[in-house]
Amino acid sequence: MSKPQSPMTIGDLAHKTGASRRSIRHYDDNGLLASVRAENGYRMFLPVAVTQVRQIQRLIATGFSLAEIRGFPDCMRMIEGAAACPETSEVQRRRLASIERQIADLEQRRARLRQMLVEKA
Repeated sequence: MSKPQSPMTIGDLAHKTGASRRSIRHYDDNGLLASVRAENGYRMFLPVAVTQVRQIQRLIATGFSLAEIRGFPDCMRMIEGAAACPETSEVQRRRLASIERQIADLEQRRARLRQMLVEKA
């Protein structure tokens, strides 16, 4: 029989993930983590929250909003390093297309600015 996993405090979770306590509270308040309140009113998290926080951070770093992440199935939110699952492929493609449009726009701006500098010289 496996040993029950003991809950950890928000400080422990912050230490294990590198996320700030404020970020963890924000993720919890937005329904991305599940905490329970101890008798003293402190939030307590199961060890799986370490994986969840790391995956949330990873998804935020690729440009997803908390609302979008909240809509992702467990295959994306519960598995650290999960790159994709069938239910999220389309939203990931749209995000990539958006990023590629932004890059193209920035490259055009850079080219215009370079041209302006050449014309002044």
